[in-house]
Amino acid sequence: MGSGQPGGQGDLWGEVPGICSLFHHLWLPSSEDPHPVEKREWVGGTRPREGSLAEFRQGTTRGRAPPLQRALGYRCLSGESGRVAPFRGRAWGSQRLDVLCRISAQRSAAASLHSPGAPAGFLVLGPTAPSLCVPHKAMWLYLAALVGLYYLLRWYRERQVVSDLRDKYVFITGCDSGFGNLLARQLDLRGLRVLAACLTEKGAEQLRDQTSDRLETVILDVTKTESISAATEWVKERVGDRGLWGLVNNAGISIPSAPNEWLTKQDFMKILDVNLLGLIEVTLSLLPLVRKARGRVVNISSIMGRVSLLGGSYCISKYGVEAFSDSLRRELSYSGVKVAVIEPGFFNTGVTNSEKISGAIQEAWDQASPEVKEIYGEKFLASVKKSVKKLKSTCCNNLYLVTNCVEHALTACHPRTRYSSGWDAKLLYLPMSYMPTLLVDAMIYWMSQRPIKAL
Repeated sequence: MGSGQPGGQGDLWGEVPGICSLFHHLWLPSSEDPHPVEKREWVGGTRPREGSLAEFRQGTTRGRAPPLQRALGYRCLSGESGRVAPFRGRAWGSQRLDVLCRISAQRSAAASLHSPGAPAGFLVLGPTAPSLCVPHKAMWLYLAALVGLYYLLRWYRERQVVSDLRDKYVFITGCDSGFGNLLARQLDLRGLRVLAACLTEKGAEQLRDQTSDRLETVILDVTKTESISAATEWVKERVGDRGLWGLVNNAGISIPSAPNEWLTKQDFMKILDVNLLGLIEVTLSLLPLVRKARGRVVNISSIMGRVSLLGGSYCISKYGVEAFSDSLRRELSYSGVKVAVIEPGFFNTGVTNSEKISGAIQEAWDQASPEVKEIYGEKFLASVKKSVKKLKSTCCNNLYLVTNCVEHALTACHPRTRYSSGWDAKLLYLPMSYMPTLLVDAMIYWMSQRPIKAL
């Protein structure tokens, strides 16, 4: 686009190049507009200042363009010739579509366009020039290149590993079985100094038999303050002045789980004490040691912390873990401590044990009131228990999908904020968490069992 040369007309306008907005670029056709515009009008009370906004309104058209199909915005290319470049796009309901273009004005000798004291607005007559807007195909290529560059940079950053891992201590709760047990063995093989907390002595002994002498165990019940205090002192003795590099809050339970009306307050508190309140107390007790090492806090949540599919307090507790982790991450960002959340889908662990869940559902049904039993009916109970029995076949057996995420959160220089583990989490539940609530409710409504007295 050529630049106008300064002339001798003082207040006269020369070249007025405009910049089409990115939004309108996405609607551009690739072919040139075959329908020229005969008349164009500048609408405005005064001449636009440099950098201001001016309106260019479509006047009349000639050719084969139907009135409501074409809408043209314009770049002023040359004040002397009166040529403009059309913006080719679609009209939204009216032929007289106003298009805003940003103006950068230069003085020129085009006295015929706007003389001093002329009334507001002027007509620009003449044929159209080819559009100088970027074709929409090129714009999509630019966007694709930017997305590719983003993922390339993220891949590079995430491959950077923390140094001196063999001197770093990691404390893990819930190591009797499941994710915690596998993670303790995995990090031990990686060379980190693992401090594994187990609920039972039997679980601790079995873990020691499967690992090196560098791994140490301690008995911990996260629902008891005195047990947490004793474990904290035990950790202090071992890490000394180096501090605690990693804290992994893994301990959790899933029963009792049942429709909310079948449960009591004590049933809700049983899960909350372990999954949420115990996690919070362990974190607050060990936080000074983590801050000293500028280390990591990794909380095992669940994809059910994004989408609530179950009755009872399991989903409630996981929503709480998500919220606590977010607030903690923002508070500790000033201390150099990083907080990550792991959101597994359905995996074959003690949490998804179908026999235990089925037994808990039966117990909840037995304690439910006669009115509730009448509403739901025995048929509903049988269908729920049947669905629970199928749970094992739908769960993933590859627990490394979760422990690898935890390992990355502990050892990478730039860990992620959240990790979704499992294909069900990535392809089903994570997208559901971003859907409109009305749509998610409808999906769950059609997939769920219905009470006998459902409407």
